[in-house]
Amino acid sequence: MLVRTDPFRELDRLSQQVFGTLGTVARPSGMPIDAWREGEEFVAEFDLPGVDPATVDLDVERNVLTVRAERPALKGNGEVLVAERPRGVFSRQLILGDNLDTEKITASYHAGVLTLRIPVAEKAKPRKIAIETSSDDRQAINA
Repeated sequence: MLVRTDPFRELDRLSQQVFGTLGTVARPSGMPIDAWREGEEFVAEFDLPGVDPATVDLDVERNVLTVRAERPALKGNGEVLVAERPRGVFSRQLILGDNLDTEKITASYHAGVLTLRIPVAEKAKPRKIAIETSSDDRQAINA
């Protein structure tokens, strides 16, 4: 259901933490994600503490879901003593399988966590197939 597209994302995240670089539109920072299947839907949670929900942008094109958000740089003329929280532009793409219904995605934002719920498509749900029998004079074999 979920395909990780960038094997070097963790290396980029680590270098951004060490060197304190800001995410830019051309090179956005990653955002932590948890994803799982819960019954008949796929759930993904993105950690975005301190991000204004108005700056979050969700986009689905074909089966690629893109989440973008922005946390502005610190304002003020004071001397920064500690700056460990990443700032700038964040982006994450998920490649969704064909078995998910991208037309019915719901999103909510609470306590700095963006939660997406994507239902499993009806065509992907297991179903029973009826077997037709003919009414000719065949008899069952007892074994």
